[in-house]
Amino acid sequence: MAILGKDKPVPAANGIALEQAQRVLMAARKKAEDINVPMNIAVTDEGNNLKAFIAMDGAWLGSIDIAQNKAYTARSFNLETKLLGTLAQPGEPLYGIHASNDLRIIIFAGGIPLQSGTRIVGAIGVSGGTVEQDQEVAEAGVAAFDGKE
Repeated sequence: MAILGKDKPVPAANGIALEQAQRVLMAARKKAEDINVPMNIAVTDEGNNLKAFIAMDGAWLGSIDIAQNKAYTARSFNLETKLLGTLAQPGEPLYGIHASNDLRIIIFAGGIPLQSGTRIVGAIGVSGGTVEQDQEVAEAGVAAFDGKE
């Protein structure tokens, strides 16, 4: 049985490599630092497993689950949570969706899928500021993934 090591390549499990997830995380963190808002930032892989996470010093403890659940939501539906929020308002087609998936669904800005070509390979979720700040920080992470940072 071969063991992964220096001489053997490590596969990019579930669509996004750890190095890519960390690049997304660090770009988002830099943006959060630039706007002076401590954030919790989560990156999930294609299978919606937590791939990378940071809680910046001073970030709200209550935002840890929110950041992780924003990433979970964005990957689960392959939609930005900002858009899902619009579709989940009273009278809209997805009203009530936030009560599904063991209450993990977040319907406000800050969660964005990560796409490679036509394939969704993960998502980023950010929480700790206003929803506008969360979205701005998540977008910075996506830009790093897309190579537009």
